[in-house]
Amino acid sequence: MGKKERFYADIMALNPGVTGSCNLVVVTLPNLSMPKIQFVVDCGLFQEKSEEILNNSFPFNPENLDFCLITHNHVDHIGRLPLLVKKGFRGKIYTSEPTSKLISLALWDCHKILKGSSKRKHKCDYLLYQSADLEQALTQVTSCNYGEEIQINDYVNVTFLKNGHLVGAALIYVKISYPGYQDINILFTGDYKGSNLFLDVDPIPENLKKIPLTVVQESTYGYMQTEEMKPCFEENVVEHIQNGGTVIVPVFSLGRSQEILYKLKLMQNAGKLSNSIPIFFDGKLAQQYTSLYVRGDLGIKEEMKDFLPENVTFVDRASRSSVLANTESKIILTTSGMGSYGPAQTYIANYISQPGILIQFTGYTAEGTLGARLKNTPFGEQVMIGGSEKIKLAQVEYTTEYSAHAKADEILEFLKQFSCLKLVLVNHGEENVKCQFAKRIIEEINPKDVEILGNQYFYRINPYGLIKAMPTKFK
Repeated sequence: MGKKERFYADIMALNPGVTGSCNLVVVTLPNLSMPKIQFVVDCGLFQEKSEEILNNSFPFNPENLDFCLITHNHVDHIGRLPLLVKKGFRGKIYTSEPTSKLISLALWDCHKILKGSSKRKHKCDYLLYQSADLEQALTQVTSCNYGEEIQINDYVNVTFLKNGHLVGAALIYVKISYPGYQDINILFTGDYKGSNLFLDVDPIPENLKKIPLTVVQESTYGYMQTEEMKPCFEENVVEHIQNGGTVIVPVFSLGRSQEILYKLKLMQNAGKLSNSIPIFFDGKLAQQYTSLYVRGDLGIKEEMKDFLPENVTFVDRASRSSVLANTESKIILTTSGMGSYGPAQTYIANYISQPGILIQFTGYTAEGTLGARLKNTPFGEQVMIGGSEKIKLAQVEYTTEYSAHAKADEILEFLKQFSCLKLVLVNHGEENVKCQFAKRIIEEINPKDVEILGNQYFYRINPYGLIKAMPTKFK
């Protein structure tokens, strides 16, 4: 093998679909005496029921990893970090500065959910990891400022760039260098969106737009144009409240909770929702995140810190029964966003068989979750909730209008910024969506190469783009 052929990076994604995000990168340097550099970008939990088995292990040896990069603080991107540590990883876990303030709350909540789920399924504490593994993982977290180039080692530099997907989310630019060779430049988008209600998102640096670049690009909503998205949340809520009904809104703890609270405030300000309608907000983790927003610890815009609606009550376990017993018209925001965990299960089980109730989902519901089961259950038929069969008599609706993922047209505009785009590796989407979106990238962007990232192939790249694809083999 020639000298120049030895400077390359092999990239694969461990997740075949949407959740369980984890990209493995193995860098080979020209110096034959030097070991390979290995790292992962994200280490998330699989949430689809059909893929839960994939949570139990890694197809690589975590002891061999040099470091880990985290794009954002959602459980499908960070939920297996303690397992990575349990299996021997002792390198640094690099996150943005806001994410470093959020990650402890998310991981402890995830641990609690996994523990409860294990007791229900196995009648014992059969866990992926122990609390000591989680505590150790948190000691390895290293905070990075946006826009600052971080030297990981002699050959890898990393820059976290603001991403509108979520408070603390980042695009991660990885520059791999070796003397006498052009750099290998890789941009990991993570879950991407160009804007956010609560924070200002800086433009992509001009130098990054002009260098030879490989982009690992998410494609969750790569099948949808922005104009296809039909807003319905406000109309549905107003209709049910005006008819004296109750509205249950499952929300994700970070991002979606705060956005829906702000939406209800805007509806009140516009006179579309009476300030006398009680709003109950249930979910400990969501409440903790909301307190951080209000305190201003996360880089929230000053004008957005006052986002709570009138007549909102934070609910805990002790006061939940009184909310359930309350027969007046009301709005209940509850975690989790897919309905399967947290107090959402309790509220949905209580209200699903009552006519005149609206259960309004506000985001993605993975296969096997309660939200997906409700979607697939016809009105008037039975659905299993928490071990009990219930008749679906409530109205159940879904909306993508609050999605924190860019739609296809937005992603294409994002990619058009890069004048020297060598390779796009399409990632983080259902298989048919990734294929569909890859075709659009070829037709409308026409980079040198487009491939679909997954767990079947490593894609070998050098400073000039794709070298070849290889079946994955692990020792």
